[in-house]
Amino acid sequence: MTQLTSTLESEARAELAELSRANITQAKRFPGDKPNRQPIHTVYGGAQLFKAETSKKLGELALKSMETYAPDARAFATALKLTGHEELAKDFDRYTAAFKKDPAAFRKERPDVWLPLAVHERVIAKLTREPVEDFRVDFEDGFGVRPDAEEDETAVRAAKEVARAMKEGILPPFIGIRIKTFNEELKSRAVRTLDLFITTLVTEAGGLPDNFVVTLPKITVPEQPRTLVRLFEKLEKRLKLAPGSLKMEMMVELTQSIIDVEGRSTLPRLIEAAEGRCSGAHFGTYDYTASCDITAAWQSMSHPACQFALHMMKNAFAGTGIFLSDGATNVMPVAPFKAAAGAKLSAELEQANIDSVHSAWRLAYDHIRGSLSNGFYQGWDLHPGQLPIRYAACYAFFLEGFTAAADRLRNFIDKAAQATLVGDVFDDAATGQGLLNYFLRGLSSGAVSVEELAITGLTVEEVRMRSFLRIIAGRTHR
Repeated sequence: MTQLTSTLESEARAELAELSRANITQAKRFPGDKPNRQPIHTVYGGAQLFKAETSKKLGELALKSMETYAPDARAFATALKLTGHEELAKDFDRYTAAFKKDPAAFRKERPDVWLPLAVHERVIAKLTREPVEDFRVDFEDGFGVRPDAEEDETAVRAAKEVARAMKEGILPPFIGIRIKTFNEELKSRAVRTLDLFITTLVTEAGGLPDNFVVTLPKITVPEQPRTLVRLFEKLEKRLKLAPGSLKMEMMVELTQSIIDVEGRSTLPRLIEAAEGRCSGAHFGTYDYTASCDITAAWQSMSHPACQFALHMMKNAFAGTGIFLSDGATNVMPVAPFKAAAGAKLSAELEQANIDSVHSAWRLAYDHIRGSLSNGFYQGWDLHPGQLPIRYAACYAFFLEGFTAAADRLRNFIDKAAQATLVGDVFDDAATGQGLLNYFLRGLSSGAVSVEELAITGLTVEEVRMRSFLRIIAGRTHR
């Protein structure tokens, strides 16, 4: 075959070299989604309340909430208006028996009724096995402004509790602390807590737990995350930690976090200031709406102001490998009526309690599904009664779209492997990793099993690679 040459290409060598430099720089800034596991939520709790057993306790309270307000799959599905809940209620015992006898066959026969039964079963299993994926020991809003001596003592005590949980193997997969903001009034207090907590933790445990992060709230200028990086470097050197061990999360919760004084987006400059140490960016719904002068009655995750900020975050952070998290529903699933000691509530008040909790559950469910539809696969939970809803919303989301997404991933992998096999260039690996991450999120959270991923065409070994490029490389060298 005759090799064709391009005169224009020869004439434009300098321009193409400059283009290559720009392309390479862009690729480094936007490497695509990471194959790492992303937690589907972060539970925030005041540092003064944290103990090594906190995650286990939260799981027990979450199960108790389900037992009280939705004791079976029918009640749970009806409360959340899950797909198939009406049909399930018509003949609950028969459908449940068929589901338990052969879930796979029942899924093919009645996928609509299978869904609420599968969601309920998997939520119970998750709350029993791993009720909390990510916990943030909070020294900011959840702790408040207290005397220095009290915060000092709490920082040391909480660090010792984390160290004890490490030794006993009862920490959630992700853990971290939220310090106070680096504004002029609180920066010294934030640094002091950071130092006391990290130093105590490393001294007690001999190192940091896996997936440990420090959350920096209310960021307004790049100098704030940049200063945290410098503090990390000093701590790593003093405590003999490997360089880069300490990671941060940014909180986007003020208007200045979005647009700077010159009308530019602040977010890309915050990424640059973090110098590769930022693992996540979390949206603060209620501080952000307050900074927009929105009154409390209208502060909601679904407010247009929040949607604007979230889409700004998506545009700035997408492709960088930084995990994005939406905020929290602030209506807690708490019963308004309590019986006096030794007494029982009337049937009317019992039903009012159930209605109130179910209403809060549905609100949280709708908020979480809205986040997922916008590509935000993580959010905040503030109360144990919200945990069942977090998992139910995520599981329903993954299971409803599972077959269509599986077909798309299978075709995409086949196309990429064929291109590589014949020597063509396949330059859409970032999209491939993004498609793969949909299933990895579902797998990590408990929404789907490794066996169910077989319809994607992936083997168990390929799923465990968690890397699109490694899967393609493996297929082209068979």
